[in-house]
Amino acid sequence: MKNVILASASPRRQELLKYIFDEFDIIPADVDESISEDIAVDIRPEKIAERKALHIAEKHPESMVIGCDTAVIVDDIMLGKPKDEHDARKMLRMLSGRTHKVITGNSIVCDNRIKSFSVTTEVEFYLLTEDEINDYISTDDWRDKAGAYGIQGKAGLFVKQIKGDYNNVVGLPCAELNRQLKQI
Repeated sequence: MKNVILASASPRRQELLKYIFDEFDIIPADVDESISEDIAVDIRPEKIAERKALHIAEKHPESMVIGCDTAVIVDDIMLGKPKDEHDARKMLRMLSGRTHKVITGNSIVCDNRIKSFSVTTEVEFYLLTEDEINDYISTDDWRDKAGAYGIQGKAGLFVKQIKGDYNNVVGLPCAELNRQLKQI
């Protein structure tokens, strides 16, 4: 079996990938994650995931490389990782009392072939009070997370309902990834 590389530093993705592989290497892809506004917002995470996987595969052509990118999308606006507390508060206010999409783009590069796909999960938040938002911001759990929240942490208390793959919201739709890997 080929050596597997996860092109991500995310500890959440690393934990989830263990459901599929006992052993894999971790080589975070340091790439520009900006993307043209001309590309449909629902496709952007997949395109960024491809960029990450291809970047690592260039240096490790003998390996199977998995790249991922997760985005939170509300009103056709892609919420990335917040820059600071003010940005995180703004994002949480946008999500409060509403349904948003979490899209994880995935890309597998193996033997000069690219297999890319996206998984979408709908998440509905309860209406949040300013105190709830401030309490959450004080935890630092929002840092380095798309949309300023991690469903697997205290922000799970904000979730009224979810439609789709929970692990996708965490950052890796491992059930679909496993199915796609079997096709390669």
